[in-house]
Amino acid sequence: MPRLRSKAFEQAAGFLRIVGGDNPLDASAVHPEAYPVVEKIMRDLDEPVRTLMQQPTLLRAVNPSRYTDDRFGLPTVEDILAELEKPGRDPRPEFKTARFNESVNQITDLQPDMVLESVITNVTNFGAFVDIGVHQDGLVHISALADRFVKDSHEVVKAGDIVKVKVIKVDVPRKRIGLSMRLGDTASKDVPGNRLERRESTVRQQSKDPRNNPKGHPGDKRSGTRDADSRPS
Repeated sequence: MPRLRSKAFEQAAGFLRIVGGDNPLDASAVHPEAYPVVEKIMRDLDEPVRTLMQQPTLLRAVNPSRYTDDRFGLPTVEDILAELEKPGRDPRPEFKTARFNESVNQITDLQPDMVLESVITNVTNFGAFVDIGVHQDGLVHISALADRFVKDSHEVVKAGDIVKVKVIKVDVPRKRIGLSMRLGDTASKDVPGNRLERRESTVRQQSKDPRNNPKGHPGDKRSGTRDADSRPS
């Protein structure tokens, strides 16, 4: 082939598949440099390579350590045997994605106690952010990651994990979504992730109540004191 020189072929040979070629191994992921290993196995089993690729039971009886040397280690030989057992297989792991709820497209579609499938987008010291398909990540507080005490969020989840979450709180104006991976939690329950906001709200309300500030502020006539500018001359 034009421009496909020896070095380029060496680098690409492991990815090329030649179906119907003279050598059945050309249609597999076995690199041409490793063909001698397969040939040794063929001689020991006294079977052609086509037979080996059609009878996995023969390959399972092979001891891979017998075919290792300074050039081909045990992992390489094990990969060769796995490829011969299932020629043409895709070595990549299965790719999984979250199945978002088709009826939930924006934050206003969320309802308390709704259980959704989601994907972890970021893990922090205080919890994990997840994508639930509404173009706004929700937060699972570290205390709601599991039914046990969690010291480090990274012990439970990592970015890319597919998890189920329950909607605990939705604040549309501020675009905040509170979630829990403890599916037993409910929106009405005093879950740890919401207690801080309620405590801050209570403190703000108490600070505005004059009964909680009997001494008043300087210059406040209701406090029974006068500031310097109000004293008679």
